Amino acid sequence: MTGERYELSRITLSVLFIGGMIAGSLWILAPFLAAFIWATTIVVTTWPILRRVEHAFRGRRAPAVAVMTLGLLAVLIVPLGVAIEAVVGNADEFVAVLERLPEARLPAAPEWLGKVPLAGARVQAAWNDLADEGIAELTKQAQPYFRAAAAWLAHHAGGFALLLVNFLLIVILAAVLYAGGETWAAWLRRFARRLAAERGDRMIVLAGQAIRGVALGVVVTALVQSALGGIGLVIAGVPFAAILTAIMFALCIAQLGPILILLAATAWAYYSLGAGWGTFMLVWAIVVGLLDNVLRPVLIRRGADLPLLLIFAGVIGGLVAFGIVGIFVGPVVLAVAYTLLDEWVTVDAATAGEIPSGSPDANIRPPAVESGSAGTTF
Repeated sequence: MTGERYELSRITLSVLFIGGMIAGSLWILAPFLAAFIWATTIVVTTWPILRRVEHAFRGRRAPAVAVMTLGLLAVLIVPLGVAIEAVVGNADEFVAVLERLPEARLPAAPEWLGKVPLAGARVQAAWNDLADEGIAELTKQAQPYFRAAAAWLAHHAGGFALLLVNFLLIVILAAVLYAGGETWAAWLRRFARRLAAERGDRMIVLAGQAIRGVALGVVVTALVQSALGGIGLVIAGVPFAAILTAIMFALCIAQLGPILILLAATAWAYYSLGAGWGTFMLVWAIVVGLLDNVLRPVLIRRGADLPLLLIFAGVIGGLVAFGIVGIFVGPVVLAVAYTLLDEWVTVDAATAGEIPSGSPDANIRPPAVESGSAGTTF
């Protein structure tokens, strides 16, 4: 009995000590966790590119890591430089637009708008009321909201500098992961095998495929939507097209889509260019705004063979729960949980003889994971 009490005390204290060490480590690393998750996501997604660059340098890793790191820095510096140049170069036009804004008036709503089912008549009436009041009255009514927005921007002004610091930290961590990616991946797979044998190893591979698939779907869809939206702005002659395209890309990455910018451009086109160009922008906005519903699922399924509903729930739920980084964390968590549960229900039940061998359910297997495609890399 004394020996049993000693063993129970030793096990309890060991668990408490290990739990305390894990909690303390996470507490210390908390300021770096978001940057590390982003760096890991970037490295997993772009690992095939690194291998191609490394092959171009005849197998030398250091030059390839340098090229990839400079590429990540360019992702920050180039758009930021273009945005600053566009703002400075068009400062006079900005001022002129602001000066003319109080005198501007919207045209009357088009007749076809009132014929749209359900909300067409109400939208047409609201449009005509706004056209009668003019922009000056609307600006006066919106002044309290402008003040609140200005106060919010002033309060979060320091966040821009913090964002730059976090981005530089992400680049540094990504460079470290690029340099020793195989070692990190092999350690993760050994750890997973200690937890769940071969099943744990497959979960690590599946997590990498889910990250790559979601990144492919989200980023490529954002690029296509913002590029098409920018083309429409240029064709219609909307001012500040480059800045608006960059904003659309950021909104697409945040899963908000380009529709807000395109609808604002549509209103400007109706006011400044007439009904023809306004209708063109409206149709273009609808097509580009709905494109992600078709393109993103196709791209994500190419990277990870998982149910579409699961991926969609992971992207949206992760975004709500964890912010932007949740776009990648959510699908990975759901993918691993789904595969574990599905394998437990089907494979283990079939092994135990609970599913007859001739039953259709006996052939059900979790999504295939090509372990050979990942090897000991990300």
